[in-house]
Amino acid sequence: MLSDQEKAVLAAVDEADAVGTLRELIAVPSVTGSAAESELQHLLAGRLERLGLDVDLWSMDLPELCAHPDFPGMEVPREEAWGLVGHTAGGGDGPTLILQGHVDVVPPGDPAAWDGDPFVPRLTGGLVHGRGACDMKAGLAAQLAALAAVRAAGVRLRGRVAVHFVVGEEDGGIGAFGTLRRGYGGDACVIAEPTGGTVITANAGALTFRLTVPGRAAHASSREAGVSAIDAYLPLHRALARLEGDRNRDPDPLLAEYPIPYSLSVGTLRSGDWASSVPDTLVAEGRLGVRLGEDPALARAALERCVAEACADDPWLREHPATVTWPGGQFASGRLAAGHPLRDAVAEAYADATGAARPRERGATYGSDLRHYTGAGIPTLQFGPGDIGVAHSAREHVSVREVTDAARTFALTVLRTVGVG
Repeated sequence: MLSDQEKAVLAAVDEADAVGTLRELIAVPSVTGSAAESELQHLLAGRLERLGLDVDLWSMDLPELCAHPDFPGMEVPREEAWGLVGHTAGGGDGPTLILQGHVDVVPPGDPAAWDGDPFVPRLTGGLVHGRGACDMKAGLAAQLAALAAVRAAGVRLRGRVAVHFVVGEEDGGIGAFGTLRRGYGGDACVIAEPTGGTVITANAGALTFRLTVPGRAAHASSREAGVSAIDAYLPLHRALARLEGDRNRDPDPLLAEYPIPYSLSVGTLRSGDWASSVPDTLVAEGRLGVRLGEDPALARAALERCVAEACADDPWLREHPATVTWPGGQFASGRLAAGHPLRDAVAEAYADATGAARPRERGATYGSDLRHYTGAGIPTLQFGPGDIGVAHSAREHVSVREVTDAARTFALTVLRTVGVG
């Protein structure tokens, strides 16, 4: 049964304003590491101020963060990174709920694959299209709409809401890392990643690796005098495939629905600089999935051991072994403790706000900022509008209905988690 205050807040959720906000956010091309990433943080700071929040917008000390032993890595160069935290004013003795979201998006890729400019949002048939539509500017818009509804309904909160809008989630999570290093925390956190109508309480991790394979250069007309680094790489590729199979036996029940819960994928291969030369080096870069609860150091050791064993079994690589390094983003796994009340709070808020069935619980096979917050001792889950299946693609979109439903869910979660004064 909804209370009168809850009914008032749900009635105050403004769908048109939420969609307008989403379109405004998509129009800022906040690709990870770009100047527009910082531009969007400043825009959002103004939004939070207009909602009456106490706002902290600061330039992060990149050298200090990068030198930290727990730094999560980056995959793009950065000249600056801005942190943004807003707190609802006042509050009594109630808890603090964090609403978190990342402002950065991945590059749009081939413009020809899109039906129009990816940063000019289009509303068609109840769907908003554009880069970042679901991952995760719809989540940001829904969080802002929820806060606006609480304010418009005149509800006084017993605790506080903290909004953490962060940069750099897509390449390691420097924004969340820097926000937590600044001393911000809370009693629980909801990250508005696209969850497709489910509640995600665990993330697998992902580690970026680089494999450098030596060969021996020679003229292609006498290739027998050389050793192709491409040929040398092939037994390593087969060994990595076997390692993936071994690591995916008996996955955690939260990830059992996925065909490959902990994927090991080689994403780039670079070799050779002349068509008529035998290539003397191959560099492969890829992504190693980290099992739930697994120490990333053990995952790294497993891949390094796999490569070493494959080299030992190959006549050329035995004397000229490949090397493994770990550049770029390093995502540990993370999870909400089983049975934590945050899961039921969000699930029940969704059911009460929409009249639909309670969303089911599951895990996600990708890394996210969730592990930063759980690692800091803050119970955290993911819930937000959109389908991760269209994220990072030229088909990226989100439904208006999902944005509204998420905003209503966030609003009820706020009232029930931090309490009403």
